Amino acid sequence: MQKELAKAVVFDIGNVLIGWNPERHYDAVIGPERRKALFEAVDLHAMNDTVDRGGDLAELTATLAEATPEWRDEILMWHRDWLTMAAPAIPHSARLLRALRARGIPVFALSNFGIGTFDIACRAYPVLTEFDRKYISGHMQVIKPAAQIYEMLEADSGLSGAELLFTDDRADNIAAANARGWQTHQFTAPEGWAARLVADGYLTAEEAA
Repeated sequence: MQKELAKAVVFDIGNVLIGWNPERHYDAVIGPERRKALFEAVDLHAMNDTVDRGGDLAELTATLAEATPEWRDEILMWHRDWLTMAAPAIPHSARLLRALRARGIPVFALSNFGIGTFDIACRAYPVLTEFDRKYISGHMQVIKPAAQIYEMLEADSGLSGAELLFTDDRADNIAAANARGWQTHQFTAPEGWAARLVADGYLTAEEAA
């Protein structure tokens, strides 16, 4: 028996619609060994979590660089090269988003993303402007996997539980959605997400190609 279709499909952004792998960029620029030493000495991901809660990336990197002068240039690189780290585009995922909307299925974003960095990403990747609703953590001042951010989406959209189908690359974010009764798909590649959308009846195989 085919399950009931959700009333909206919710996309994470990083590693679903666009790449997000700072380590890969640092490896290319300063080499894996120095990158490993940097990430052990400086919690850049914690700083980025603060950005995703609404902090200013330029201010936060400048403050951290001043406090950690031995890694100053590498810390500032997080701001200077941010768009290079938020790459590449994942075109198949963009096609799936557009195919869903063409079917009349509302598509939302639920993403840990800074306010300023999301604006930069939208200019670089126009597909990020095409959501029916955008739930961006920087504006919401809470990040996944905190239950509050899922609650806020439900309250704003009027949807909950099985009325939402959510894809995200991180297991902890998926687990938090599952705990609220959402339908979920852990994203590993667009082909798997496409197969799920076809299997559940949202798209035909041709539409999901």
